Amino acid sequence: MAGGPRATAAGTALQRFGAGPVAPGVAYGEFRLTVPRGIVHGHLLTVDLADPRVTVDLLYPGVVGARSPVSRLAADRGAVGAVNGDFFHITETQHPGVEATGASVGPAVASGRQLKGAVPDGQRFGPVMPPGATTEDVIGVGYDRRARLDRLTLRGAALTPEGVLPLRGLNQYALPVGGIGAYTPQWGPASRLRATCGTDTDRAAPCSTDTAAVTVRHGRVTAVSDDPGGGGVPTGSVVLVGREEGARRLRTLDVGEPVQVDSRLVGRGPVPLRFAVGGFPIVRGDAPVAGLDGVAVAVRTSAGIGDGGRMLYLMALDGAPGQTGLTVRELADLMVDLGARDAMDLDGGGSSTLVTGDAYGATVRNHPSGGAERPVPNAIGVFSSG
Repeated sequence: MAGGPRATAAGTALQRFGAGPVAPGVAYGEFRLTVPRGIVHGHLLTVDLADPRVTVDLLYPGVVGARSPVSRLAADRGAVGAVNGDFFHITETQHPGVEATGASVGPAVASGRQLKGAVPDGQRFGPVMPPGATTEDVIGVGYDRRARLDRLTLRGAALTPEGVLPLRGLNQYALPVGGIGAYTPQWGPASRLRATCGTDTDRAAPCSTDTAAVTVRHGRVTAVSDDPGGGGVPTGSVVLVGREEGARRLRTLDVGEPVQVDSRLVGRGPVPLRFAVGGFPIVRGDAPVAGLDGVAVAVRTSAGIGDGGRMLYLMALDGAPGQTGLTVRELADLMVDLGARDAMDLDGGGSSTLVTGDAYGATVRNHPSGGAERPVPNAIGVFSSG
């Protein structure tokens, strides 16, 4: 996937300063980069995963369909550092009367718990992905303590007396056309109506008028409805939401029937991921991937991997007035210059936030471009026991 001309930022002096330890195995520093349109100011956490005192995990507000500032997420968990994570369902202007869920685009795994799957490619938010990328792409850390880029695909089904109903979603704000999704207590109280809006290729397409929802509690159907519904899912329950063909299949179920729901996220790597967050690849094998956007300039966040998965680089640009951002193509060059052999683009703009933490709380190191922290659905948290 590597190739193409190097971006404007290439060959420009990268000035690093202020580097120092935050905690054992974790360091924080800043950098400046001069490009023809101005000065780029960035913030970097360098995380040594070879240090047994260091761990990385997903920070989130306790449920998928919710948001919180990165500093609060970090302080609540006692993280020594964090950056914002995946792109997310931030607005819902295209379907009047439908609420934005705040849920992230891609798969999410926290402390080995698989929280959610990926929405269809056409339903995502964020910059245009390069050829070959999908919403299933993640960066994560396996149980072997090695970071890697991977792709997590949902495998699941509802086993019913009428047959096997394949699952096409897990706690997602958008379901594939004709699909069935499972919503667990991890989804939270957000409405599930948005899951039936748009299509696999057009986020703005109308909401489906052919929907159904089935509540399963302790292995038995307790309710059948045409309304996807909202409100929290009680412990021991799962709500199945279907659209079009998926809805028609759900409507064959009756209250009292036995239903078993199973799902898992399957990666390509040999070791399961204990932590994972969505984004899209911008660097593979020490070179930018082909087809990255080289036009749109924005404040950006990225996570990179070096030293065979033993080193993690978490970077957020500064959004203070008078400073410029980068194109995605320039971002890839920057991550290579910082030491990453592989890297992901994470949510940017007003979401870009990097914090460091100590016993007194979390300190925001960059200036979010919106003037204040934006609440986000998840973040990459760094912990050190030293």
